[in-house]
Amino acid sequence: MFAAYRIAALLGVSALAVAVAQAQTAGPPEAGPTASPPAANALPPVTIDAPAVQRPRPRVATPRPTGPATTARARNTGRDAGLPSIGTPLDEITVTSTKTETTAIDALGGASVVSRDQLDAIQPSRISDILQQVPGVTTQESRNDPAQAINIRGLQDFGRVNVLVDGARQNFQSTGHGANGVFYLDPELVGGIDITRGPVSTIYGSGAIGGVVSFRTRGIDDILKPDEMAGVVQRIGAGTNGYGVVNSTSAGVRLPNNAATAFGQFVYRDNYVYRDGAGILIRDTDSELRSGNVKITANPAEGHQLTATALIQKFDFTNNGTSQTGSRFQSALDTDTYTLGYRFTPPDMPLIDLSIKGYYTSTYDLRTLLNPTTTYTQLGARPGRQISVDLRTSGFDIFNTSRFDTGPVSHAFTFGGDGVFDTVTTTDQAGGFTGAFTPSGRRDLTGAFIQDEMRFGGWLRAVGAVRYDSYSLSGGPFSSEGTRVSPRGTIGVSPFPWFEVFGTYAEGYRAPAISETLISGNHPFPAFQILPNTALRPETAHNLEGGINLKFDDVLRRGDAFRAKAVVFTNEVDDFINIQGVGPINYYAVTPSVALNALCAGRRAPFGPCQIPLQAQQYVNIARANLSGVEVEAAYDWGDGFASLAYSHTEGENAQTKVTLLTIPPDKVAGTVGLRFLDRRLTVGTRIVYNDARKNVPASTIIPNTKQYTLVDLFAAYDYSDAIRADVTLSNVFDVRYTKYLDLDRSPGFQARGALTFKFATR
Repeated sequence: MFAAYRIAALLGVSALAVAVAQAQTAGPPEAGPTASPPAANALPPVTIDAPAVQRPRPRVATPRPTGPATTARARNTGRDAGLPSIGTPLDEITVTSTKTETTAIDALGGASVVSRDQLDAIQPSRISDILQQVPGVTTQESRNDPAQAINIRGLQDFGRVNVLVDGARQNFQSTGHGANGVFYLDPELVGGIDITRGPVSTIYGSGAIGGVVSFRTRGIDDILKPDEMAGVVQRIGAGTNGYGVVNSTSAGVRLPNNAATAFGQFVYRDNYVYRDGAGILIRDTDSELRSGNVKITANPAEGHQLTATALIQKFDFTNNGTSQTGSRFQSALDTDTYTLGYRFTPPDMPLIDLSIKGYYTSTYDLRTLLNPTTTYTQLGARPGRQISVDLRTSGFDIFNTSRFDTGPVSHAFTFGGDGVFDTVTTTDQAGGFTGAFTPSGRRDLTGAFIQDEMRFGGWLRAVGAVRYDSYSLSGGPFSSEGTRVSPRGTIGVSPFPWFEVFGTYAEGYRAPAISETLISGNHPFPAFQILPNTALRPETAHNLEGGINLKFDDVLRRGDAFRAKAVVFTNEVDDFINIQGVGPINYYAVTPSVALNALCAGRRAPFGPCQIPLQAQQYVNIARANLSGVEVEAAYDWGDGFASLAYSHTEGENAQTKVTLLTIPPDKVAGTVGLRFLDRRLTVGTRIVYNDARKNVPASTIIPNTKQYTLVDLFAAYDYSDAIRADVTLSNVFDVRYTKYLDLDRSPGFQARGALTFKFATR
């Protein structure tokens, strides 16, 4: 079935590309001339954060800022002055692959951007809701915890995917039955998401052998137009089946001549317990959030910019574990992110484009035991006892981009360094399991890099980069360290303005995490040991990928736009770190339960106990993990409507045993179609997401096999005026009962969501 879907998707995109090429060759009636390729020296400017996306109409990205740093915006692809600007998600600006601005369609690799418009259309309560439509990306989550874990191309956990919020790394991790590496971020705070798949983002920090996901929180440009000086945006939303209520209040002011800006946002969300598609209540899926987001920018002189941001989120929720049968804890979780930045871009000095950023993030999870199970009681745990996991990360990112020519070749030469310093402190007065499985310790990651982006004649591009990584890890009497140099090389050839083919070889390096190395303790019922491994070696990824970019304007009518990207990859990870059984196997008779259904499968006696094998577990290096796959993303926008398609297929296995890796997601196909009416103030559409079955899950895991399912959403947005907007979303309209792969709880059934947005602004 996988092969059939892959062939169908590729044939569909190929046929669409041929049709578009024929239409482009013939030319639409009264079509203007084809856009000329960019000049050889038209290298885009560097930017600091993930791309800003401003609604409702994209704007042209300038080749180089002459004053304060500008926010990235979508490119205007419509050339007919009689039509509003038209763009697709692939025309949005991405920066994570090279730290210099380019559109996603021009990125030489798997790059995607999620705009604020897409977030508004879906009205997600979690980040996972919107990432369903991104190829090669999936999530793992526990529905009784607002945390999210991102999986790219089958890789996740312990920093394999580098998650950034306003440029600050998010490294929180607490070992349990869920993901080993999560972040907390409410979608109402997000202004845009920039995604790069694969270990090609050499200059975005150590460990990202899966990819980079960079979140930009909302800022002044999300609520004020360039000619507006002050304003307030109020958004109120509510929904059914657990969605609850959400309030977002944003305000901003811009001083004359853009000398300084100030922005603030307050978000309150109250979700209640939901029911799955069969109407069954999923316990402890309620949560409450109070959050504040502040951004201040000052431009004291031409070419100088100072920035400061503060993001504070406070979550309250009850968690009884993903099994829904464990001890219940009340969690009060605080997560803060602070950044300070300086940007120097003198207008007449192309050799200087300097960015300096420092940041500090902290996540403090305080859990209070409500009602312990027998296992916890036998260890002396009583109601009211507490557990805390405190992870603090400080870091910096410094780089400069110099632009110059050597003969006919134009260069954007970037060099710099970064550092990430994690400190984990765990206290456990309620059983000792968390203290054993999430040990205290410290890990430092530092690195330096150089990168040269080259252009020749408008048809040839190349990227060469080298990164040096160093790490040190310590906890108790143990310490370890290591270094490595990782190269990257990319070539892109564009024989036609509408077609580009590219290929990349890149390596990545991930140091062992504190928990992988130092974890040590006994699992509660069913009891088995989890052993430390101080001999763990770092992972090294060797990624080879190739792809094509297609882009056409004025295809079927003046001002429309078609974009498509297809990527094929293979990623070999040496010394892949995986948890597995070690030592002798013992069999225990247990009574089947929700928590043990997967382990009891095939071993159960009717109405009686089952025999399950138990073995000590340990994180070990396996010689090699092989991952491969294909990703396709296409979009067409004709002004009065739009359509997009995303498809991904990923395979992964232990190269020695040929056993599939647990984190390999099933095939996914996502499509969106929308129409615009009433002078394009009303948008209505549907989103369809198909996930294939995943049935070859490795043995001895509590992750169950999953069935295929298809979700259908309907959405509508109406801009009554520039000051009033209404959004309505009907999610899972057929009330499908399903469980996402890697999740243990069923997802919500049908939900209805609605929101009203009001804006008041002065010029």
